[in-house]
Amino acid sequence: MPNIRTRLLLVLVVLFGSLTVAGAPSATAATLPDSLWFDESPLTVQNGRFVDGNGREVVLRGYNVSGETKLEENSGLPFASVADAKKSATALRALGGGNSVRFLLSWAHAEPTRGTVDTAYLAAATAQMQAFLDAGVRVYPDFHQDLYSRYLFNSGSWYTGDGAPKWAVALGGYPQESCGICLFWGQNITQNQAVTKAQYDFWHNNYGLQDAFLATAQKTMAYVEQHLSDAEFAGIVGFDPYNEPFAGGYDSGQTSRGWEQNLLWPFYQKFRARMDAAGWQAKPAFVEPNLFWNSNIDSQKQEGGLLDAGTLGPRYVFNTHFYDQKAISGILMWGNASDGQYANDFGTIRDRASAAGTATVVSEFGQPLSGSVAGKAPTVDKAMYQALDSRLPGSSWWSGPSSSGPVLSGNQWQWDIYNGRHHELMNDNPDKVQTSGDAWNDEDLSAVKLDDSGAVTLRQDARLLDRIYPSATAGTTLAFTYEDRSRDGSTTLTWNPVPSSLPNVSQLVGSGQYGLLVWRSGSGTAPTELHLPASFPTATTTVVSDLGAVYGPSAYTASAPVAAAPEPGGTGSRRLLLTDSDSGVLHYALVTNGATAPSASLLSAAKAELATWAAAHF
Repeated sequence: MPNIRTRLLLVLVVLFGSLTVAGAPSATAATLPDSLWFDESPLTVQNGRFVDGNGREVVLRGYNVSGETKLEENSGLPFASVADAKKSATALRALGGGNSVRFLLSWAHAEPTRGTVDTAYLAAATAQMQAFLDAGVRVYPDFHQDLYSRYLFNSGSWYTGDGAPKWAVALGGYPQESCGICLFWGQNITQNQAVTKAQYDFWHNNYGLQDAFLATAQKTMAYVEQHLSDAEFAGIVGFDPYNEPFAGGYDSGQTSRGWEQNLLWPFYQKFRARMDAAGWQAKPAFVEPNLFWNSNIDSQKQEGGLLDAGTLGPRYVFNTHFYDQKAISGILMWGNASDGQYANDFGTIRDRASAAGTATVVSEFGQPLSGSVAGKAPTVDKAMYQALDSRLPGSSWWSGPSSSGPVLSGNQWQWDIYNGRHHELMNDNPDKVQTSGDAWNDEDLSAVKLDDSGAVTLRQDARLLDRIYPSATAGTTLAFTYEDRSRDGSTTLTWNPVPSSLPNVSQLVGSGQYGLLVWRSGSGTAPTELHLPASFPTATTTVVSDLGAVYGPSAYTASAPVAAAPEPGGTGSRRLLLTDSDSGVLHYALVTNGATAPSASLLSAAKAELATWAAAHF
């Protein structure tokens, strides 16, 4: 019988092209464990959002993998082995709540000899990417550089760099590197003449440096495309051409804005053409503006943001970083961050991407976890996640949710399982072995480390990192907030309590965590999904939605309006699935772990409150 059925199905496919039933979704070939019919489609950019093959708005959240690429101990790779990459990918999904990574690559290791790519390096990097793709984690590679190249620095230097190969530095005959009196490694960007001259040469294509880089980028992308399966390549979101670009120096009469227009944007257009030639036509370039365009220190800020590039459209993503340099300085911000601290900064990012007509991602953000300013990290990082979720502070979210704005994608810096266990010879100096922190210029920002048993463990509060977020919205997101109740030491940070005007909702949430999504349905049949943190066990999670109010959502079926299911990849992470059957209709869903077996009457009363609240504000 099975063989007869198989033959009949094949005949039907040949005759009709596909097997569909009226009113039911068409299935896609699932390749990942726990994958459902609507998973695994490639992303595109539409109407300023990431969109999957089912028309759902997608939010990317995760981490940078990894600053280990900036070191030499593992030959410019994020991991010492594919096994470590797999361990890290599983933990990133299950412990860190991530669905995406910015995957660092090294030009120095991709092209150690001019004109020749190292296919062994590309093979190893691709295999490590596959570990994340196989865990259901989307990937966008990044050719990373900081201070242009480690080969600009001498063996006794206080600092080091990464990026360009040794042969590229040898062409320039650069001066002896020196940053003078520099308290932070980033000051080398503008004060170290070796770094500034090398950057200048790259952007002016002196010695054919830019041409060489673009050729290597094309070969790298072609290799990745050719050595991933179609299903794996669908999980590649795009490519970040160049980390934190800076001019090095401006020509006479040139401004930062003019440099972006005349040198940076043409470089991105060339890179875009290389992507097309390498088989990446359907994937966007994640382009970064001038590093200092959104600095929160006035003396560092420079006009930029790709203002003269016109409408970027679906072939580009506006890709930017944000660090609170005032907080990192330890001088310009004495206290901790507070509710709404970065609402304006991240609002600027939203507005710039909207004006550029494309999606945006904050591909780096974070705060040091050791040193004199580490005590600010719990509040700084909470405030940054809050600003990714909404452009409103918690104090005004419930009273004005229609101004919440789009939920931003973002990747925290960073996810380095070797944190505190490195063995890096700084600038090849055997007398300067770096073991602590990230082993790079005294940085220490990794959210994870390995414990003594070799297991991946979080270094930050799980309530902060493993968050509810709308990973896919079937329609248009109107507002979202998440109160993580993360800790600053023994203090619980509650910046967005449920207002007293909603007493039943407040009683339901209690002292627990909660997320609230408001959206307008689209025309597709795939469900809206929200990531469920480990702190939200399915059996004790409460959902109050116009689609239904339940305690302990059931397993997913297409007919269940409120359900739970594993996330694809077999890592044990989970998601909430909300299925509507309409189009253009307002929906809301509150998700909380605060209640213990709430009564039917409390669920009904909370639902009525939320319905009135939603109708009043949308």
